[in-house]
Amino acid sequence: MADLATLPQYQIRLLTKQQQYAVPDYPLSVHASITINELNTLVNELLKESNSRTKQIEFDFLVCSQFLHTTLLEHVTERGLSTEDVINIEYIEKHPPPEPQDCLIHDDWVSAVAVCKKWILTGCYDNTLHIWTIKGKHHLVIPGHTSPVKAVAWVSLGDQTGTFVSASQDQTAIIWDWNITNNSVDCIHICKGHERGLETVGVNYDKTLMATGAWDTMLKIWSTSVQDGNEDGESAPKRLKLDHGKTRTPNRTMKGHKEAISGLVWSDKNEIITSSWDHTLKVWDSEIGGIKHEIQGNKSFFDVDYSLLSRSVITASADKHIRLYDPRSAEGALVKSIFTSHTQWVQTVRWSTEDEHLFISGAYDNTTKLWDTRSPNAPLFDLSGHEDKVLCCNWSNPMLIVSGGADNTVRIFKSKKIDHIS
Repeated sequence: MADLATLPQYQIRLLTKQQQYAVPDYPLSVHASITINELNTLVNELLKESNSRTKQIEFDFLVCSQFLHTTLLEHVTERGLSTEDVINIEYIEKHPPPEPQDCLIHDDWVSAVAVCKKWILTGCYDNTLHIWTIKGKHHLVIPGHTSPVKAVAWVSLGDQTGTFVSASQDQTAIIWDWNITNNSVDCIHICKGHERGLETVGVNYDKTLMATGAWDTMLKIWSTSVQDGNEDGESAPKRLKLDHGKTRTPNRTMKGHKEAISGLVWSDKNEIITSSWDHTLKVWDSEIGGIKHEIQGNKSFFDVDYSLLSRSVITASADKHIRLYDPRSAEGALVKSIFTSHTQWVQTVRWSTEDEHLFISGAYDNTTKLWDTRSPNAPLFDLSGHEDKVLCCNWSNPMLIVSGGADNTVRIFKSKKIDHIS
């Protein structure tokens, strides 16, 4: 190890947006090989002096918008940062580790999960849907599909009723009406039109439309309304008896992908982003029915998600990496960051709905990971528990990180929120 006396000294300035932890921002002289632990000691000492805070707080440190994981010397050398000037180091309270909660046991692989308020909706390879409370109590099993359920989404949820949609390899999506008071479910509409199994479903922000993607390479748009304007004149009981719910046809079908559509997300009122096995992401205008933009990848994409907070896209891929894209970028590289830690195919990704920097991923290496976009080479936490491939994940409820897998379970982790800016 280098002798500290022979190492250069750097001038640093410690800054934070969390005002409760602010220390004087005058420049300090530190040795170049200072580490996170030593910086933590330094900030806590300064806090003790400036506001008599005695409790030790753990911080992460940002230099050049990326978390410090090595010595300061290695970090600034790697980024070609000038050491002639004062180096600004931003510190934020370390994210607390998510705490394992319940394990929801199913009879088959769990390939779809969606959380809304206090309810968890799951879809399985045994063709069934399930509703659970976020406390882990099984509420309802829903048969209806004839092949594995690959995707689920909530349309609306009140105190007495809820509406949700399921997409299956049986080539249909079903819109369901749930009477919460009676705990009974009706199949309202069977959406028919795809010629091969469905892989993904997404509902737009005002809950009026949904999109489905399938192995037939088609993207289809449907109405989510429980009533249908195109009544065929038959009485409701007779119609339900005839077709176990009314058949609904798509509002629009959009062609463009060459292989299966693996994931989709609405990025605004009319815009949809899709991922595909054909190595591309496509941005669609659902109103005019055309492709606005295409992003070429180098492997099959398995999932995609969009953050309203950062306006960025993350993707799951067959090359074990997660990529972050700026879909609006007109120049330079579209890939802004590559996140590397999974050792097998990454199957699923979801952004935090409350923090523009945080997202989760699930992979065939049996792990779910919690990431911060400012730390591409190391996740914040590995959320272990699954004993087989992770197939789906969800973070719609900011308090709960939920994942489903080929071990027939859903794992729930409690995510503690920290106030980054007070």
